[in-house]
Amino acid sequence: MNETPEVTLARHGDGTATIRIDRPEARNALSSPVRKALAAFCREIGEDESIRAVVLTGGPEVFVAGADIRDMAETGAVEMIRRRTERWWQAVAEVPQPLIAAVNGYALGGGLELAMCCDIIIAGEGAKLGQPEVNVGILPGAGGTQRLTRAVGKYQAMRLILTGEIIAADEALRMGLVSRVVPDGKVYDTALKTAQRIAGLPPLAVQQAKEAVLLGADASLPAALSLERKSFQLMFASKDKTEGMRAFLEKRRPRFKGE
Repeated sequence: MNETPEVTLARHGDGTATIRIDRPEARNALSSPVRKALAAFCREIGEDESIRAVVLTGGPEVFVAGADIRDMAETGAVEMIRRRTERWWQAVAEVPQPLIAAVNGYALGGGLELAMCCDIIIAGEGAKLGQPEVNVGILPGAGGTQRLTRAVGKYQAMRLILTGEIIAADEALRMGLVSRVVPDGKVYDTALKTAQRIAGLPPLAVQQAKEAVLLGADASLPAALSLERKSFQLMFASKDKTEGMRAFLEKRRPRFKGE
């Protein structure tokens, strides 16, 4: 897919890539074209074995301030059903490589839902997060009621969803909604360094670990432990397992090839 002016994909040549939303005049609001472009890039990345970790960002001022209200204000229920927007969100959530959200400024409504589709969230000290959909007569519709509850528990999720309250990054960190809080000017660099660190690790093990965490979260404990065990055992057939353990014993740097 070719780049669009509002969403770009940059491959960095070191196993990492960055997807950037650049729609500052609308505070990076998620219009239908933006969501379609995001989905297309995520599908493209999923097929690219040279990419081992991805940063998703909206830039230094705002991550995503929410869905595009102008795009929804006069839209009816039948049209919303026909759009099948869940396909676009699913493409983001199903990227096999680790996806790291670099959050500056606002991550509200669909913006927070987008961040929660990622595996790691790096937030700036000035970031503001919330699900304020109730203020415009709707509710979160792209995973907010479900992913937020799984991240922070019923009572904190209910508080944010039912009041529309917006919280600061430090509170989001305390409740387990973000992975790390750093100075605003270091958000993207921190996210990219995290991606680079992951890209240097064996990709099969990384992707199997991601899958075990995500699928196990919605399974019974015995089923989740079985999934983990099978994934663990499978890695003993990989060349990267042999390389990693030999390198450890020989006190040298491993050379992982994703095999």
